[in-house]
Amino acid sequence: MSSLNFEDEKNNFREFYNEKHETLEAAKGAFIAIINSILADEYAISAVTGRVKDRDESIKKFALKYQSALEEAQEEYEIKNHITDLIGLRVISLYESDVQKIKDVLAEEFEVIEITDKIKDIESKESSFGYKGLHVDLKLKTPRNTMREYSRYAEFRFEVQIRTIIQDAWSVLDHKIKYKKSIPLPLKRRINTLAALFELADREFYSIREKTIKAAEDEKQKAKTATPSENEALNVFSFLAIVDELFDGYDFHSYKVDGFVSEILSYGDVTPSEFKSIIDNNFSYIEKYKNSIDETPTRKHAFNPYTELRHVLYQSDKTKYERALYDSQRKKFSEWSEENPQ
Repeated sequence: MSSLNFEDEKNNFREFYNEKHETLEAAKGAFIAIINSILADEYAISAVTGRVKDRDESIKKFALKYQSALEEAQEEYEIKNHITDLIGLRVISLYESDVQKIKDVLAEEFEVIEITDKIKDIESKESSFGYKGLHVDLKLKTPRNTMREYSRYAEFRFEVQIRTIIQDAWSVLDHKIKYKKSIPLPLKRRINTLAALFELADREFYSIREKTIKAAEDEKQKAKTATPSENEALNVFSFLAIVDELFDGYDFHSYKVDGFVSEILSYGDVTPSEFKSIIDNNFSYIEKYKNSIDETPTRKHAFNPYTELRHVLYQSDKTKYERALYDSQRKKFSEWSEENPQ
């Protein structure tokens, strides 16, 4: 029951908090799981985290932000109705371009109560500084709020802060800066410079991603329609352009590809056209060897693409690529190739 008696309302809030705390924690976990499942396949997410706001911290926030105005207006209140971030979540994305898209996805999946766009707020003020981010107040909506596993959380609103890794890092620093409203001009200029560097880093990460994607696509087109320069060394992009179609559906993790291309180049220089020629002349032969191993019950370990490509390299030039295979692998392959010449 709402009132204008702060002491009574503090006690009422403490009772509410103590009674609901376990359910609030469970709701936080459920909301994190839902958002993870919604976003995981489409967006580059660093983390989805959450917390239930401390009880006494919630009361202090109410007293600081709302109490005076409500009492001056003689408007009765319940503290719990003014703590919109009792359950608070953070969605940390890798790229700034995804922030608005993530907000749009969440708006489709949940009931939107309020949106606070700190990105537009900061960008509209030339002399201001602070962390950027998008805050969205949400609730479960039909049909999810009627499902047995979620219906007990239907009463709770929760705040989701959507920001990039860079914005999240800046928010930590921003909260440590004291006296921001009356800070001396020289210090304000330095802080604005630092904020600009963080913003530039966000843009550069996005730009690098876009150029990396474009480089990969360009190499694929080059491999299909033109002969690469004879002076151009094999790189990650040209490697993937050549081998992707050979291993349809295989996920070539970037860090493994980086290491494998470096390994190939450590045996000696090779251009994309030379590497493609090696593949064209030897891949089908090594496929036969791989299939023979897959059919041999006593040999349990089938080839992965990297192992198969090492055999392709070795078959193309047994001296140059000798170290591509272990001794045991060379021995087994030699035994088979003697019985099955190319």
